[in-house]
Amino acid sequence: MEPFGDALPLKTPFRQEGGTRQTILVLLKTRAHMNAGDFARELNITEMGVRRHLSALERDGLIRPTLVRQSVGRPTLRYSLTEEAEHVFPKTYSSLALDLLEELEGDPDAEGMIARMFEGRKRKLLERHAGRMGGKGLEARVRELADIQNDGGYMVSMESGGDELVLHEYNCPIAQVAARYEQACQCELALFRELLAAEVERTECLAKGGMKCTYRIARTSARDSD
Repeated sequence: MEPFGDALPLKTPFRQEGGTRQTILVLLKTRAHMNAGDFARELNITEMGVRRHLSALERDGLIRPTLVRQSVGRPTLRYSLTEEAEHVFPKTYSSLALDLLEELEGDPDAEGMIARMFEGRKRKLLERHAGRMGGKGLEARVRELADIQNDGGYMVSMESGGDELVLHEYNCPIAQVAARYEQACQCELALFRELLAAEVERTECLAKGGMKCTYRIARTSARDSD
């Protein structure tokens, strides 16, 4: 399966010019474990230069090294993000949303009310974005959805295979809410299916411990063709 090249580059939340350390954090967010050589190749700088940035990020508590033994050669240090690093990436009022939802939990009809709230949010998002899908084929609709999610801070990349399209979301601005209220993930999946007018399957979920949220869209299930 090949990426779409320059069609939908992965967007980052960072705005600083020459933000090498920010770029390292984004690489770890999207690719998980990497070593100094991996970063040097990606950033086109020396390993010595990379190690200075890694030391600073480790000192700030944003990354952690793990010694990995290899079948051939010396052990290597591979880096991953710490929980503290999650604060670097976009989040949208999760604490407020959780507080409000928790207030409802004392009500006898709490489950029904919470379900209706998430369903209402899905309906509003559908009304807001449905017009962007009109007259477009499936692939164009998926691209449009990726743009919508990127604008919301989800850090989306898109891939294309022979019989399917795939969206990867490397950040979830409502992850704290989704981890507690599965209705959030259920409504997002339903929203994608309705916006794309296609069968969509979620195969990985950040709220359930995944590295990303992955959505697979079967070309043959769409109600029209490109």
